[in-house]
Amino acid sequence: MKNKKIYLIAFIIICLSLFCFSLTVGSYDLSINDILEILTGTNSSLIQQNVFYNLRLPRVVMGLFTGLVLGLAGAVYQMLFSNPLASPDLTGVASGASLGAAGAIVIGAGTTVEKMFGAFIFGMLSLILVIVLVKTMGMQKASAYILAGIVISSLADAGIMMFKYMADPLGQLATIEFWTMGSLAAITADKMWVSLFSGLIPLLILCLLHRQIVILSLGDENAQYLGINAKWQRAVILILTTWMVASVIAITGVISFVGLIAPHITYLMLKKRTGYFYIISSLVGAVLILVADMLARMLTSGVELPLSILTILFSTPVLVFWMYKQRGKI
Repeated sequence: MKNKKIYLIAFIIICLSLFCFSLTVGSYDLSINDILEILTGTNSSLIQQNVFYNLRLPRVVMGLFTGLVLGLAGAVYQMLFSNPLASPDLTGVASGASLGAAGAIVIGAGTTVEKMFGAFIFGMLSLILVIVLVKTMGMQKASAYILAGIVISSLADAGIMMFKYMADPLGQLATIEFWTMGSLAAITADKMWVSLFSGLIPLLILCLLHRQIVILSLGDENAQYLGINAKWQRAVILILTTWMVASVIAITGVISFVGLIAPHITYLMLKKRTGYFYIISSLVGAVLILVADMLARMLTSGVELPLSILTILFSTPVLVFWMYKQRGKI
């Protein structure tokens, strides 16, 4: 118990430190002293105030929230599917949500709410198709969800390619291409509030349902024995998780592998998947996004790197280490 609390406190401190430092990083320099003056109302520079309130603060808040959402979503998927490889990326949810958002861009319904609605509908549809495919084929192994996710992701990717083919090459195509690699560069206060309003509701409910998620991971029979309607509860949790993921993907684009490696890093520390597992997985996800976003702004001058390039680089050593730990078991 002491170790869990130490990890929790440590990651909260790391998140807060990265959050504060990230506010100072960007093409327009803001020092900690400048930020304190802006917050206390003693800074008279309208440019600095505009940069802080309309660009820098929304971006960093969105980065923190996106990491929390993806880390929690990965933990939930891995528990519900009893599969350490389950994540929004590998279960078809991210690709489906991408298809919905890309469709909204191409047909001209590219507002934040419309992209979010399209991402949720197609993300949910992809998840349903994965579950139906697994049940129809009568596959019982946990890896079946990953195989089905690959199939559905491939179909969604084909749909995205079709939308790219149909898109206006001077505007829509570039938007879709950049959006599929994930970025916080275009975050504004309005977009941030829409995502927070939509995503906080399912996030808080999922945190309250952490005991039910742990019970469902033990199997339907055990869940029924403990008085839980397994099918209904699983459906509700999956809908909430997909809703939560869609609320950030529609704004940030697809940020790869955060939902996969954040729970792995957490499990390597805790050795158990309990209530602390969800909270710390969320915080680990937030750390990954905040670090990746700062590097995206700092590594190249004048141009920002897409976040997925960095998160994929982060994930490689983690997955290699996980494979090493699992040698002889896979």
